[in-house]
Amino acid sequence: MRLVPLEIESKLREKGLWPETWTARAAIYVLSVDLVVFALQLLLSPLSPGASASLAGWVSFLSFLAATLYTVVAFRWLRSQLLWRLRNRLIVTYVFIGVIPVVLLAAMSIITIYILAGQFASYIIAQGVSTHLRHMETANIAIANELAVKLERHEEPNAESLLGLRKNNRPQWSKRRVCARYGDRPLPLCSDKNEDGFFDAPKSLASDFSEIVRDHNAFELRTASTVKVGDENLRIISSEPLDQALLARISENLGEKGLGEITLGPGGPDAGAADSRSGERAPSRPSPPTFVVGTLPPASGFFDREIRFAGALSVVDWATGKRERDGIVLGVRTRPSILYEQLFAALGDFARGYELLLEVTAIAFAIIVLLALVVGTKLTRSITSAVAQLYEGTKHVNRADFSHRIEVKSNDQIAALANSFNSMTASIEKLIQEQKEKQRLEGELAIAQEVQAQLFPKEVVQLESLEVHGFCRPARTVSGDYYDFLSLNSDKMILAVGDISGKGISAALLMATIHSAVRAYSIDSMPQFREPAAVGAAAGSGLMLASEIKGAEVSPASLLGLLNHQLIESTPEAKYATLFLGIYDGATRRLTYGNGGHLPPILISEDGSSQRLSCGGTVVGLLENVDYPEATVQLQRGDLLIAYSDGVTEPENDYGEFGEERLIQIVRENRHLPLVRITEIVTAAVDDWIGDKEQPDDVTLVLARAR
Repeated sequence: MRLVPLEIESKLREKGLWPETWTARAAIYVLSVDLVVFALQLLLSPLSPGASASLAGWVSFLSFLAATLYTVVAFRWLRSQLLWRLRNRLIVTYVFIGVIPVVLLAAMSIITIYILAGQFASYIIAQGVSTHLRHMETANIAIANELAVKLERHEEPNAESLLGLRKNNRPQWSKRRVCARYGDRPLPLCSDKNEDGFFDAPKSLASDFSEIVRDHNAFELRTASTVKVGDENLRIISSEPLDQALLARISENLGEKGLGEITLGPGGPDAGAADSRSGERAPSRPSPPTFVVGTLPPASGFFDREIRFAGALSVVDWATGKRERDGIVLGVRTRPSILYEQLFAALGDFARGYELLLEVTAIAFAIIVLLALVVGTKLTRSITSAVAQLYEGTKHVNRADFSHRIEVKSNDQIAALANSFNSMTASIEKLIQEQKEKQRLEGELAIAQEVQAQLFPKEVVQLESLEVHGFCRPARTVSGDYYDFLSLNSDKMILAVGDISGKGISAALLMATIHSAVRAYSIDSMPQFREPAAVGAAAGSGLMLASEIKGAEVSPASLLGLLNHQLIESTPEAKYATLFLGIYDGATRRLTYGNGGHLPPILISEDGSSQRLSCGGTVVGLLENVDYPEATVQLQRGDLLIAYSDGVTEPENDYGEFGEERLIQIVRENRHLPLVRITEIVTAAVDDWIGDKEQPDDVTLVLARAR
């Protein structure tokens, strides 16, 4: 039972709206079920709110599923519509091959430049911190060497250089604290800070270090240097708070910088430290910036965009001596112009040259991309126009209009394809004409085959003392072989076997000529020429013949002479025939025969012996004024005469020709069988000898057995 009428379905198919795929059918089915459930929900809403609420979930699920399926169907339809044209496919291909990689490359370049710029800004600050720590180390070593000299001289261990540094570099040394220990006793240099254990380094730290430390919930730049003085170690520890002033000093002209800390747990830094001591570390989260220094200058151009980046500085917990992961978060807001000045500050005037080189490279890259776009567009248009022309050409071919040609305007592979199409249509047009001509010739050959089939004897009147049988199988449509049986009276019969030179229509026509001539010349009252010369003269010029001699008997030699002259007069020089003619007299059981160049027939006796009837002359229709001898052979009861064409004995395979001896052997072994059966056995043996190859020549076999 059809749910949709056939007319509506056909109209929907014509418009491309009929669901062909299972996805489209499933979408329609799900939408139908969704509408039914939704209508049922609306009906149950006033009657049973609970049932209506339970159906609401199904409505939502079915709506989502239907929307998904229709999205898939719409995407497939849109893809089929957009990608049907080759131009759209090439555009999509160009987008994926040319545009998308460029976009991805640009995006990757922007992201890479952004990351590198941010990392460079963070690196500048981190490098400033490291440089400041190295300066502190240098000062520590200088103070340690000064104190070591005084300790060796047993003088008062004070650092006059420290006082000078604090006096001359007041902005840098105003907050720096220095402590010295000689062995286990502190020197007066840090006596004012020793009571709270501020400079008591944990034993896990190395004797020399330079780190950012967390001490009493504050960040410090702290360095330690150790010098051997006598048997004791002299250790200098310097510390400077990592505050706004220090951060501004080490990262001048870098935009806005922010410094924050990583809170290690809900209890703050101390709780995080406690967790680290206990072996448990709470998840880290960045806290708001502790302070912000610097300002972000205005943009110098359209591309001078703001760059935000965050980095981390490693921190050592002063209480435990353990390194904290991501102890300080360093935030930077800067611009490319600022980083450019920092990066190329050392190049001076050479920076403008490098900048110009980058600009030229960018412009060249943009020009190359535009040229690629223009060239790709032109190539796409040339390809699609050629395909459109080919498509139009195929429509003409589909309408059997093979005269259509594509206009060729270029010299490339597409033009070669168009030329190939034109050549193909021309060839097809020629082949169609040839096919029509071939069909006409095949029709004519079929008619010729029917006519030739009528020439071969259909029903042979057997003599009382002789039974005969003939067989001819053409190698092509028509045959150039000839055989015939003509009953002159109740006791006499003419046996004729011939082979025409060549094949096809010309051979068949010559065969028909010989057939007609033999039958015309085989009349009982036909005169016999007194001399062969008279035959030529009479036939050629109409001079007087011995036509008044009545009752002259026809003979094989005279028939061959007449046929030879007629063929010379009426056929080209290259045309000739081989012909065996025999006249059997039943009263005397004698066979009188003549042979015009045909293969000698074979006579197999009742006892199995065989002889070749070798009397004969040259072929018929080649030479003028030729005498054809004749001979007579006596037949005994059971004697079997075999006359054949070269299509029986000359077929070859890997072992050579079929041969006359094989033919004699097969007939000798089956000589007592009916003549039709003997013919079938011989032709089957010839076919087996040929195998899968094409039959090379006409196969003709004539059998006559005395009885």
